[in-house]
Amino acid sequence: MWQRAQTLYLAISTILIGLMFFMAKAAVYGADGSVVEEFKFTTYVPYLILIIIVTLLNILALTTWNFRVFQMRTATLAALITVALQAWILVDFISTHDTMVFKVAAIFPLIAIIFDVLAIRGIFADQMLVESAYHLRKSRSERRK
Repeated sequence: MWQRAQTLYLAISTILIGLMFFMAKAAVYGADGSVVEEFKFTTYVPYLILIIIVTLLNILALTTWNFRVFQMRTATLAALITVALQAWILVDFISTHDTMVFKVAAIFPLIAIIFDVLAIRGIFADQMLVESAYHLRKSRSERRK
């Protein structure tokens, strides 16, 4: 399971999204450079819901490595919801960029999307390899009859 590249991609994506539970989204700095207020992802309920859903979907995709089609669909759904999360963060950035300074954790969903897409490609390649081997075995057994 862990020797496959797509499993590592899914694990990295899960870790990145999981870190968002503990990191700040943005901060407001005072005139002297001190932090006046810090905004976490978990204080805003829609962000919290999306982060929980994406984390659960990534964990589900990570643990269902025996069922490649289900794993691929779950990873795709996680990537799509992560796109929505990143778009929402972008809208917040555009609307409040004068008053808030966004932290590096605001681009974690973008990086997670990239790793999810790489995992989906790897899972798809594995599925095609298994199907081609199945067709070869099937055609060889038909020739023997």
